[in-house]
Amino acid sequence: MGSLSVEERQEEQKDEMEECRSIERARWLLDSPEPPSLWHELVGSIRSTFKSSSSSSNHTSTRRALSFLQTFFPILSWGRNYKASKFKNDLMAGLTLASLSIPQSIGYANLAKLDPQFGLYTSVVPPLIYALMGTSREIAIGPVAVVSLLLSAMVQKIEDPVADPIAYRKLVFTVTFFAGTFQAMFGFLRFGFLVDFLSHAALVGFMAGAAIVIGLQQLKGLLGLSHFTNNTDIVSVVKSVSGSMHPPWYPLNFVIGCSFLIFLLFARFIGRRNKKLFWFPAMAPLVSVILSTLIVYLTKADKHGVQIVKHIKGGLNPSSAHQLQLSGQHVGEAAKIGLITALVALTEAIAVGRSFASIKDYHLEGNKEMIAMGFMNIAGSLSSCYVATGSFSRTAVNFSAGCETVVSNIVMAITVLVSLELFTRLLYYTPIAILASIILSALPGLIDIKEAYRIWKVEKLDFLACIGAFFGVLFVSVEIGLLVAVSISFAKVLVYSIRPGVEAVGRLPRTDMFCEISQYPMAVQIPGILTLRINSALLCFANANFIRERIVRWAIQDEHKGMVQAVVVDMSNVMNIDTSGLIAMEELQRELIASGNGIQLAIASPRWQVIHKLKSSKFIERTGRGWIFLSVGDAINTCIHSKQTNC
Repeated sequence: MGSLSVEERQEEQKDEMEECRSIERARWLLDSPEPPSLWHELVGSIRSTFKSSSSSSNHTSTRRALSFLQTFFPILSWGRNYKASKFKNDLMAGLTLASLSIPQSIGYANLAKLDPQFGLYTSVVPPLIYALMGTSREIAIGPVAVVSLLLSAMVQKIEDPVADPIAYRKLVFTVTFFAGTFQAMFGFLRFGFLVDFLSHAALVGFMAGAAIVIGLQQLKGLLGLSHFTNNTDIVSVVKSVSGSMHPPWYPLNFVIGCSFLIFLLFARFIGRRNKKLFWFPAMAPLVSVILSTLIVYLTKADKHGVQIVKHIKGGLNPSSAHQLQLSGQHVGEAAKIGLITALVALTEAIAVGRSFASIKDYHLEGNKEMIAMGFMNIAGSLSSCYVATGSFSRTAVNFSAGCETVVSNIVMAITVLVSLELFTRLLYYTPIAILASIILSALPGLIDIKEAYRIWKVEKLDFLACIGAFFGVLFVSVEIGLLVAVSISFAKVLVYSIRPGVEAVGRLPRTDMFCEISQYPMAVQIPGILTLRINSALLCFANANFIRERIVRWAIQDEHKGMVQAVVVDMSNVMNIDTSGLIAMEELQRELIASGNGIQLAIASPRWQVIHKLKSSKFIERTGRGWIFLSVGDAINTCIHSKQTNC
């Protein structure tokens, strides 16, 4: 008996010590300092964007300034170790890139309803600015098909590019300025999450739909049609084509365009089959332009109905600062289009940059990329450029050509600038059909059927966003397609937020780990104690009542009725809580206590913001400090040894 009494006393002492430790751990939680305010987090995030990794106190002000400039302009950092061997590779890559960029830039300017020289201007200033500020080594900057289509589709609803091309051009420059401003602001404020509003699945569908719309619009140049619809949906385009196929119609445009389209697709096929021949599809567009221009000039085909580019204004980028319309009746529409274009351009550029950065095994800094994109488009809007971004097809060529750094962009920009100075007159007889065929040859890369199928296999709601964007672009308009994609993506998030999981949790045998029983059937629940985990990052107005009802149903109305003396709510996944969530927790406690068994509510593992708001709302004072716990284990141990639970 004496020996047994000693063991009992030892067990009691052990329980008391464990209870003291539990109380001490709960005090750590309850006495934690207040979390930083939203304003402090915002200011801190802006500082961290440009915080130098070597800003120690013993550095002079000059060194700190230099360090800051190196953070703002990465070229100052890596440029010190730049070697001649790297320049050789960058030179070849830049020249190869320019051979592809020149004809594509002219074609994309035509797609954007601008004169050809503006596409070339966009391949000069933005790449130079990005080379100073960007962090990607491979990305090729310039005009792209999707952004060109987006601009023409939205801007022409405000200003007619045919009736008033000057007003249309001014509005495009203004949109470019707003797009750059939004992009830079997103980077400074670390708003990279805004790019994710266009989910990967939505972007796949949007790109595919845009590729088909772009291809259909190129029928105007490929067939040499004079009258064509300004709408971008497939129905309007098909009606316009069928209604225009009557005399006078000049089939020579179609012959020239299709002949070189076949050549370009063949070059693309050869380049894919043999990676060493990457230069062949890269040079093919420029070769096509030169050959087709010579054919038209020598045969006088322009006298027989073949449409030609005619005069391309050469020279340096002229200033367009005086053309920006930052006040007036259309400034609101310009800002809206600039925001949409900024998001689409950033999404494409960051996706392209990250794809090739992962191959080279280095990190791409998203916020700095946004700042670089923003400043290059702001500078572009002041120098007769429209929205530029990273091109997947040209980046692939740049990568295959062996580029080492963004110096290849500088080489490309200088080459395009020299072409503007010396060779634009030679492009007078370039047929419009060849520009259409160049754009058409680049479109297959935008349609990724394999990725769409993978999305279908992995996540059906993502696939719904994908086909929503695809059919929205195809049958309504580009902006409606984007709206549908974003709406479906938001709806998916909303569904998951409104109906989060509330799962029963048990202790894994021979461990101190608590896991969901639905995933780990071997996990064991403690008799008389119902442990539940809220699988939502936010307990808010949208889901608070749903969660409260689920917990009440678990504890009172279902098979646990009459058996539960305590409910432990694991809030380790809940990052934040609003006033509706706090009210729901208070109502939950009242309902549990008012039940026949007087069930006690225990909260385990609340996060920093959650515990702060529980204290601020006086929830802890009303419920008692003893029922807020640092861990699920502490909560269960207290429930077991508490007289209130009758365990």
